[in-house]
Amino acid sequence: MVKGLNVNNESGFQINKRLVHKIVSLLSKQMEFEILFLQINFVSSKYILWLNKNYLNHDFYTDIITFNYSGENYKFDGEIFICIETAKQNAEKYGVTLNEEILRLIIHGLLHLKGYEDKTVNEKRKMRKLENKFLDNTKFLIKGNKITHDS
Repeated sequence: MVKGLNVNNESGFQINKRLVHKIVSLLSKQMEFEILFLQINFVSSKYILWLNKNYLNHDFYTDIITFNYSGENYKFDGEIFICIETAKQNAEKYGVTLNEEILRLIIHGLLHLKGYEDKTVNEKRKMRKLENKFLDNTKFLIKGNKITHDS
């Protein structure tokens, strides 16, 4: 288990917390970051909409929201909120497995904590390239293992 990492599940899906720890442990080495405190929250679409409205003034559903509390890009103190329901819809839309989509979202959230943004076309392109790189380097962890499944 990764020291400083807490995996919280309020999504209605079962989450393999041990696998999430393995994923983050490997990514911390590859992306060169340390965890002071990191909470990865798997939440419902209702909750992510509430977060988006109340903290970001956005009135729409999303798959992930990341908060960096320290502003540090190499020593993480933050939270990642992942909506499994939206991830499931995106997996179907893009023709990937739910596990692969959740792995991509974990990577996406960690990249935000590293300081990467995705507001412009160039930022999105750069972030997608990094997501693909880290996805390729960690996909073996989900072969035969599921991050989540319906409860």
